[in-house]
Amino acid sequence: MTTAYIGIGTNVNREASIEAAIFSLQEIADSVRLSTVYECASVGFESSPFYNLVAEVSTSASYEHFQKQLRDIELELGRPAAAQKFQDRTIDLDIILFGDRISTVDPKLPRDDIYKYSFVTLPLSELCPDKIIPSDGRTVSQLQQLVQGEETLRAVELWFESTPVAV
Repeated sequence: MTTAYIGIGTNVNREASIEAAIFSLQEIADSVRLSTVYECASVGFESSPFYNLVAEVSTSASYEHFQKQLRDIELELGRPAAAQKFQDRTIDLDIILFGDRISTVDPKLPRDDIYKYSFVTLPLSELCPDKIIPSDGRTVSQLQQLVQGEETLRAVELWFESTPVAV
């Protein structure tokens, strides 16, 4: 069993998109635990605000198979197959950490976003503050203290019944 951390983001039909993504993750994972949902302005382009959170999942799938499952969920929920980095999205499911796997080719693991964006590091630190980041040596909470993104985060109350939100 592998523990993976998935960054989830949307700025299109936010509540329905997050809810559908969570229920889809519950279908493919053995367990799912959620961080707080945060609202923040779009980063890198002008658009409506995003909802972001991180899900901790346990899976017996290989990295490659799990990555394909996430891509299939994105496509099923309306993400265009040729979606670009800085544009509106119905759903974005990014593997931040997959066990202790390290990859220097795209998609890189650990995902570079943990060094850049507080909308990734803050929810990740809620779920696994003491986890040592593979190839880095720092804990998630140490990294979260260093990441000072320009984005302002606002916690959003969970609006649907799901797995318990981490505290």
